[in-house]
Amino acid sequence: MAAEGVWPGQWVADHLTLTLTTTGSPVGLSLTDLVGLAVRRNPRRAHLLVSRVLGKHVPTDPRVVLGAGLLLGALVRLRLVGLEPGADVRAAAEHLRAAVDDPASDHARRLLQLVQSPAPALDLVVLGYAETATGLGDAVAERLGASLYLHSTRRDVPGLEPYAGFEESHSHATSHLLLPADPSQLDGRQPLVLVDDELSTGATALGTIEALHRRAPRERYVVAALVDLRSDPDRERFAALGARLGTSIDVVALASGTVALPPDVLERGRAVVAEVDRRETEPLRPEPEGVRRLALDWPRSVPETARHGVSPVHRAVLAERLPRLAQALAEAAQDAVLADVERPTTVLVLGTEELMAAPLRLAAALQSELAARGRVAKVRFSTTTRSPVLPLDDAGYAIRSALAFDASDEPDDAVGGGRRRRFAYNLVGPDGSRPYDVVLLVIDEGSSLPPLGEPGLLGQLGSVARQVVVVTLPCAPPQVSLLSPDARSAVPQRLPEPLRGPRFGSYAPDEVAWLLTDLSHVALEAPVEEREEAVQSGGAHYAESLPVEYQPTPQYVALFEASLHESATCVAAAVGVVTELVLAERGHTAVLASLARAGTPVGILMRRWAAWRYGLDLPHYAVSIVRGRGIDTTALAYLARRHDAGRVVFVDGWTGKGAIARELTTALARHELTTGVRFNPDLAVLADPGHCVRTFGTRDDFLVPSACLNSTVSGLVSRTVLNDALIGPEDFHGAKFYADLASDDVSGAFLDAVAARFVDVAEAVESRWPEVARSDRAVTWSGWRAVDRISETYGIGDANLVKPGVGETTRVLLRRVPWRVLVRRDGGRSGGAGAPAEPDLRHVLLLAEQRGVPVEELDDLPYRCVGLIHPRYTRGASGASGMAVHLSGNRHETRMRMRP
Repeated sequence: MAAEGVWPGQWVADHLTLTLTTTGSPVGLSLTDLVGLAVRRNPRRAHLLVSRVLGKHVPTDPRVVLGAGLLLGALVRLRLVGLEPGADVRAAAEHLRAAVDDPASDHARRLLQLVQSPAPALDLVVLGYAETATGLGDAVAERLGASLYLHSTRRDVPGLEPYAGFEESHSHATSHLLLPADPSQLDGRQPLVLVDDELSTGATALGTIEALHRRAPRERYVVAALVDLRSDPDRERFAALGARLGTSIDVVALASGTVALPPDVLERGRAVVAEVDRRETEPLRPEPEGVRRLALDWPRSVPETARHGVSPVHRAVLAERLPRLAQALAEAAQDAVLADVERPTTVLVLGTEELMAAPLRLAAALQSELAARGRVAKVRFSTTTRSPVLPLDDAGYAIRSALAFDASDEPDDAVGGGRRRRFAYNLVGPDGSRPYDVVLLVIDEGSSLPPLGEPGLLGQLGSVARQVVVVTLPCAPPQVSLLSPDARSAVPQRLPEPLRGPRFGSYAPDEVAWLLTDLSHVALEAPVEEREEAVQSGGAHYAESLPVEYQPTPQYVALFEASLHESATCVAAAVGVVTELVLAERGHTAVLASLARAGTPVGILMRRWAAWRYGLDLPHYAVSIVRGRGIDTTALAYLARRHDAGRVVFVDGWTGKGAIARELTTALARHELTTGVRFNPDLAVLADPGHCVRTFGTRDDFLVPSACLNSTVSGLVSRTVLNDALIGPEDFHGAKFYADLASDDVSGAFLDAVAARFVDVAEAVESRWPEVARSDRAVTWSGWRAVDRISETYGIGDANLVKPGVGETTRVLLRRVPWRVLVRRDGGRSGGAGAPAEPDLRHVLLLAEQRGVPVEELDDLPYRCVGLIHPRYTRGASGASGMAVHLSGNRHETRMRMRP
């Protein structure tokens, strides 16, 4: 990296008389924030833009590399929906600039926090360019939730017919191939996003679009790059091609500008190369003092690169495995180095050419793992490259040092009959010093490293670190299937039957089929305080037991009835809008699968709307999903065996910060990988104040009255239970039927009161739902970011203890140990001058008063209210930690064992 305050491009600007000018940026970045300059060893182009955020030629904090790609992906998503960058995206760009200028600062971590929020999947294809943009394209595809990510490759695969090929004229290695495992995935009409690190003339992108459009015409292309340096004539060529093909071609970049070159720039470049080569000699490189090898437990069902395609399912599986992979890397790094506790451990994760995305993910995960272990460590990420660049040790020059070595994957030069050369830049410290304690060199099984003592990369790395760990990833075959080898055995052969009322629950048997196991005979309830202590201490999972059912006071019941009377029309309208959206997008053969239990009344109301409006008889099931444990896979197997999985619509009541929406997406992706059965993860809800889903009745934070009560408004069924002592691997998740509460049951009354308003809202729904369908329904996760801010402000440190929205706050007060209730001032205790509280919050304030919970009013709260669970609750009871289930005859008794 450059010395402090020196731009690593000034030397080239001075000696080649080159001028770099920024002309625009959607997020306020300049070209010099993103790139430096060096001189190429290339007769077609004298200069090289050296990215400061890509990790290709400059070892970089992996959070910066990943964050830059995710930021670019966020800008592409905004362009696709026609929106401008908001304050959060601009703030991320500021953190990116600051992290590049000051690598030791906290800005890299804050950058990643802002851009790593998950987003709903988009049906589009992302194509990255080899070799430089393979990791960048992967990050863009992640931020878009792309249905397919593929990068071009220069590695031919015998027997695999290229889908297309194209040339990159100014590159050192010009030929690109597209080798998708499933060519039909590129034959659709969905948008295609092309990702490169820079656009110089854009000729490569235009050639790619023209080649792909001949095979499968599309209505829209987006070209995304870190920097855009096209001239006005270049931009005109983009417009002309779009007009000729009858398609839209957009360009998105972090910064745009121009490079002004003198007419004799090629001659100047050649003269610089000749002069430096005359005075520079190749130094002797010490060999590493130790080389270890690590066969990483990389999931073989996940491709190590996207040269044949990567899907969201692959991403979900890798995300689940990454913490374990990072632990193995941390152990290998610490074993290889006798760490000096007085200074930080320095680790370089080095990828190889096209193998960029996987090493980048491993580097970021390793960084988190070392921090979690309390290790003060500096982790940097870089890769080798085919590009020959002139090194020059000057603070104003981007390439300070170079390692040159023979290629390991393509040793024979078909043209020259010699050895192909590869390079790694900026790895050697000043005066030839070793800047790292250990290098983790990541290769795939297709690469063979020459042993020490022979020409090759391994021998060169002794000048970088004393110790080297070679990490080998398995090569997935081009035909890698989403089905794992044991997929069929993962699906139960005999499936249990659903439960129906009145034998289970108080709903009519045609209203809902409960895909649950009846645990009514088991004593699962524990006092709220005991459960809270066990859950927060890690001694038990919240789904292993049940809270004691809240028995409402007459005053509270009266509030529920008043709230139902006042809000039934709003609920009916939301039911109508969300049902119309589902029928329009999924068809009249949709199958409703409500998330028990809060989603079940909503599913019944949606079923009633479809029957009232269209005479439809939609199947409706209730299934269990558990935060941290996933969705009931036996229930999914039941649904897939009886229905088209693509027609199943998952339904819930409302969103808070979006934890269940995230859980559902991850769980369904994991299920697809295991079984090959794909369910649509889009969740349908009445209210989406957290902007976490795209199918909703409203995004207002309003009271859904069913949130006011527990089982007595949800068919007398408990929250679902997942306890290994009670639920076998082929059982549905469990729940209890509280038949003894029948005298207090208002489940039917709630449904009837809302359904009675259907006729009143029909006209409004008819005009409203098309507006919602056409509107921007982008998932922004604004609720999650608000939760993070609240967690930080109140020193909670755990987003799971912050429950935003009226519904979630009610749950905190009914089921958990509440600490505080935050109320937005314009929707809080009073309407001003002693006026009564808003109807949506009366029950919240009453519960808070009954439980002695302080209520705070805030001006800038994005929700009407937020419930905070006590972050450090303990009863101080003695005994061992955890939860035990004791069996006594035929009766199960659950007891909590608390931490001392």
